[in-house]
Amino acid sequence: MPRSGQAAAPAKPERTFFGLSTGRAVVLGVVICALALTLAVPMRTYLSQRAEADRLASEQQDLEQELLELERQQEQIDDPAWIAAQARERLGLVRPGETPYKVQLPGDYKPPEEEAPPPPPSTGAWHSDLWQRLAGPLPTTEPERGTLPEAPVVPAPVPEEPGVPTG
Repeated sequence: MPRSGQAAAPAKPERTFFGLSTGRAVVLGVVICALALTLAVPMRTYLSQRAEADRLASEQQDLEQELLELERQQEQIDDPAWIAAQARERLGLVRPGETPYKVQLPGDYKPPEEEAPPPPPSTGAWHSDLWQRLAGPLPTTEPERGTLPEAPVVPAPVPEEPGVPTG
């Protein structure tokens, strides 16, 4: 009750959100989130099953095409004329009384392939074998430890004699 002499305090305006009070807006938001979460799992399952069904349908079509192709090949293999043609073409067979001819066109000649030389004998260590393949055979004699290789011998120059022409 307002006291005497004081004016009545204006009432605090209530906050609204989309025309609803704040409490009601929160409750509405919670209900919408719950509905969205409730529908999300079945929707995801539905979409994944649809994708799987589409994949299986295309796989079934591919398998049916392959089956038709295999049935056509089976019919071809059962045909005696096809078998005779393949025997002539692949194996070079002829019927009795026929004279076989083999025509060689100029561009069809291939020289016989030369066999590769046998690999050198293994020395036992993999790095030695690798080096032998890359750089040629290893030297058969190894210098003893602690000795230096011999230097090449160069003959000393012959002193010139005075008065003798050099040639």
